[in-house]
Amino acid sequence: MASAGDPLLPGEGSGRGPGFLPSSIRLKTSVWSELGGAVGDLGTYIPIMLALSLASHLDLGTTLIFTALYNFTTGLLFGIPMPVQPMKSIAAVALSSAHLTVPQIMSAGLAVAAVLLFLGATGLMTCIYRLLPLPVVRGVQLSQGLSFAFTAVKYVRYVQDFSHSSSASTAVARPLLGLDGLVLALAALLFIILATGSGDDEDVAGDGTIRRRRRSCSRVPAALIVFALGLLLCFVRDPSIVRGLRFGPAPLRIVKITWDDFKTGFWEGAVPQLPLSVLNSVIAVCKLSSDLFPERVELSPARVSVSVGLMNFVGCWFGAMPCCHGAGGLAGQYRFGGRSGASVVFLAIGKLALGLVFGNSFVTILGQFPIGILGVMLLFSGIELAMASRDMGTKEESFVMLICAGVSLTGSSAALGFISGIVLYLLLRVRDVDYRGLLGRWGAGRRQTGNKVGGDGDEDA
Repeated sequence: MASAGDPLLPGEGSGRGPGFLPSSIRLKTSVWSELGGAVGDLGTYIPIMLALSLASHLDLGTTLIFTALYNFTTGLLFGIPMPVQPMKSIAAVALSSAHLTVPQIMSAGLAVAAVLLFLGATGLMTCIYRLLPLPVVRGVQLSQGLSFAFTAVKYVRYVQDFSHSSSASTAVARPLLGLDGLVLALAALLFIILATGSGDDEDVAGDGTIRRRRRSCSRVPAALIVFALGLLLCFVRDPSIVRGLRFGPAPLRIVKITWDDFKTGFWEGAVPQLPLSVLNSVIAVCKLSSDLFPERVELSPARVSVSVGLMNFVGCWFGAMPCCHGAGGLAGQYRFGGRSGASVVFLAIGKLALGLVFGNSFVTILGQFPIGILGVMLLFSGIELAMASRDMGTKEESFVMLICAGVSLTGSSAALGFISGIVLYLLLRVRDVDYRGLLGRWGAGRRQTGNKVGGDGDEDA
């Protein structure tokens, strides 16, 4: 495999599509498959954006426009379905009791962007990527994937209140029937399983009939169909939302940030977000991309880090939600059919159209989206990310990975799990050192030095 420092635009097969298109956004599969992958990470994107729009008064229209530009640029540069997602720790703090204001949210995004831009531009991010033990990276991926899966199950089982938080599960069980009932969510779950199986679209051992059936079902854009059904149900659940729509984009305004806003945003939002951005937005993304696309040149951690930094240095000044790449989003888009940059370019076109046509009023539609369906989509994204950890070849590697994942989940901190995994990995390396052999070689060296000194003294005499 090529090194992480190689160019972003590998000279691979040209794919399908018009000859004037860059190879990075030419279709690797079908249009329907790439469209299905385009909506693969909306299970995380929609709840966070909806909650921030309702509780923190973030302008959804502005965020849609800027994330569309991010999607288009990253699809063109990286050539894979590189996701663009809200920074989750900043969003969690903004929706908590701290309740950050919009200038403070933007300050946090700018601070994270500055650090990632520095790490990428100086090459330090590449050094970190090469030095990190694989079991620790897998532990971070496993914990993030399982965290998504746990949240997804809550979305399916319980009624949500996104006016206060993106994970505000109430104690009220989701009704069995209805346009956002448990039966609807389970039907979407069964449909996706029947259409995509375990997500492995390669031929397996068995007779030809089974292989043909798998290939036939894999052509169904399951995520796209389920998402389209959810949009349709928005208008069925509340036809009056049409009257709340306002045509035209939101006016762009530069966010005024005071020094107090920056200090609060840095300490409250940026500090908890930085470990997650380094580990999940850069390190885990690069590793997962090499797992999912082994035929491609490995992504450069430095370029991914610079990408996150530049995105936020542009958008945060205009009030767009601080965004990053994410291993969970990449896993979700791959799981539902995304195989090239065309997938996120399609998503960019959709976001840009919605942002320009409806602006911030689109939040009235998302407010009626069936949350159970979002939970199902998020579940598959989380499982796909967690399954990347299945390549641990020894019991020792699995031990480190599981400790890292367990601490991350129970402590609700990827940084805490990461530190635990690194310490455990080093302790195991110390345990493997042959101290008796080292002492023997050290003693032999001293004796040889003594004999040489003694021999030189005799010659002088």
